[in-house]
Amino acid sequence: MRLIHLFAFAAPLVLLLPLSAQAAWPAGAKASYMKDCVGAASQSVNPTVAKQHCTCGADVLEKKFTTQEITQLMNSKTMPPADLRTRALNEIAVCKVQK
Repeated sequence: MRLIHLFAFAAPLVLLLPLSAQAAWPAGAKASYMKDCVGAASQSVNPTVAKQHCTCGADVLEKKFTTQEITQLMNSKTMPPADLRTRALNEIAVCKVQK
């Protein structure tokens, strides 16, 4: 898959999240992430592929980010720091979606 398509999947994740050891997701945050992610990704691919990609992204965030960082990414009232958003996009980029 071309890099631009990968960023097309990953960008909505960070933009909709207004999102290292096995961090715990804050209460309800993972479900909210999945709902927003699948909704955004389903505009580009079928819902099954969207769910696979979003599940991979959620797993990556859980493994690579602290609970505090996930809370910052999920805060819809303030924009997360640019370096945190960039790091999240780069980490989620490992998720390969098969069409």
